[in-house]
Amino acid sequence: SAVPGYSPGFKKPPAMLRLKRKRLRRSEPATAAPQTCETSLRAWPYPSLEYRFKADSCTSQIYAPFGRTERKESFHQKGGKSGGIFLIINRVLHTLHIFIQLLESACEEKPTRRAEPSERTSILALTDDLHLPVAVPEVPSSPRHEFPADWSLKTRLLFMSSQPFTWAEHLKAQEEAQGFAQHCRATETNLPQSIQEPKLSTELRCAFQQSLVYWLHPSLPWLQLFPRIGADRKILGKATPWSQDEALQQVLMSDWSVSFTSLYNLLKAKLCPYFYVCTYQFTVLFRAAGLAGGDGITAVISPTTRGLREAMRNEGIEFSLPLVKEGRTRKRKNSEVNSETEVADSLKVGNSLEDGEEPAPSDDDDDESFSWLEEMGVQDKVKKPDAISIKLRKEKQEVQMDHKPESLALVKGTNTFTLLNFLINCKSLVAVAGPQAGLPPTLLSPVAFRGGTMQTLKARSINARARVHLAYEDVFSLEIVGPVMPHSLHTLTALLKAAQRGAFSAVLYTHEPTAVFNTDLDAANPALSKETVCKDLAACGLHPQTLAQLSQCPTLGKSSIRFLEMKDYAYTWKS
Repeated sequence: SAVPGYSPGFKKPPAMLRLKRKRLRRSEPATAAPQTCETSLRAWPYPSLEYRFKADSCTSQIYAPFGRTERKESFHQKGGKSGGIFLIINRVLHTLHIFIQLLESACEEKPTRRAEPSERTSILALTDDLHLPVAVPEVPSSPRHEFPADWSLKTRLLFMSSQPFTWAEHLKAQEEAQGFAQHCRATETNLPQSIQEPKLSTELRCAFQQSLVYWLHPSLPWLQLFPRIGADRKILGKATPWSQDEALQQVLMSDWSVSFTSLYNLLKAKLCPYFYVCTYQFTVLFRAAGLAGGDGITAVISPTTRGLREAMRNEGIEFSLPLVKEGRTRKRKNSEVNSETEVADSLKVGNSLEDGEEPAPSDDDDDESFSWLEEMGVQDKVKKPDAISIKLRKEKQEVQMDHKPESLALVKGTNTFTLLNFLINCKSLVAVAGPQAGLPPTLLSPVAFRGGTMQTLKARSINARARVHLAYEDVFSLEIVGPVMPHSLHTLTALLKAAQRGAFSAVLYTHEPTAVFNTDLDAANPALSKETVCKDLAACGLHPQTLAQLSQCPTLGKSSIRFLEMKDYAYTWKS
């Protein structure tokens, strides 16, 4: 028996899509020959409708929505007004069906315009396209033996190679303990260029464990304390007994202040190369003298707000906004070029001042700008803008850059100590409401400090098979999760260079608010030599090669490395 509402000509969506793909692949012209009456009766794709009218008038090209295979009856044999009504409804449904088909074809044509990966596309290139959130930038023209320092914090690393990562799995208890001891004693590990049997290399496995260690404060195992910006959803619903207990909040902040001061003292004594302070609104990076081309202790804050900058000014902290200054300098140069062009084309030389750049508005200019009202004698009739309005107008540009990379603030020298006291006493440093209420900022450091807790990055290896060159090949990957600091990235790549025989690739996931830390902030000052930096920071706990990389002036600008690849022991990267 026939099922009510079912049409034998109906096809399921997957079958329809396959048919349409076949039609798109054909090389025949788009315009086909006129169809006959029988071929124009196409299947109606909506069987839930109970409409059953059928017609076979070839002269009027009547459309049968259900495409019945039984013999069609002539419309004139129906007779009466009901046949005319059904004919009108049928034509409306026919028009609607054509319109729907046009929409479906337009939607399906868009994906076909995208370039499909060729058969020779490697699995690394496919993974690159899947994981990169931004447009693929240009790759350096020539490979280099070292990649630039990346001061941004990473939340995840994904290494891929044609060689297995079995050497990073199931470390023995002795190897794990040896790795922790090497980290605490700052032992330098120098591996050969290539290791034939990585799985049997105890030195490699201990160095791998050593590279995963970092130090954290506070330590609350049931909470994810990095990243802190935008972490309300991950903390929501977790136990936070201090949120409603002011006494407990004071104890946590007192302990945090001791740890923060300890880190700064280590930095000043050149026993700590750098550390991060991660709050729920901004991140601070303290760097020792000699790193990133600086000749003294520096602190960079991003992102900032007008309220934070105003509070820092009130505390006597001298800071600069390098990216804002850079933008103004660029605009000034463009304005000067435009001014010279206009002066050259102008007939009167006296108009050059009007065509040139206008000076920055000042208080005197604002007062003199209303002098023409006195000359006209209407100064009392026209309402002048008050001082608050003038101030808001001047600060409009400053307010617009809040929470943006351009709001990065740079603090140098002894002002960093004033910044330390400011952050300890700043009430807005800790959230007052929400899931992070009363929770002190997160301190991240590559070396031990008072109150710090030793933590390790989470590592796991994944084996998979992927189609490459029309065949399936084994693709091995190593995933690193956690707050990956600059020294960890350099150390891990150095280990993989020896273990994977100089051939691997990596996808890097950046904590976006920290990408601006790669801006060159001391371009005008000459950078210290690598030898001087390595000598001064020899006891900071980092490998000399890592120190040499971090001492270079940043070259990535406001971006960070997103993809890193090594071939034949040479690096290429995308940012």
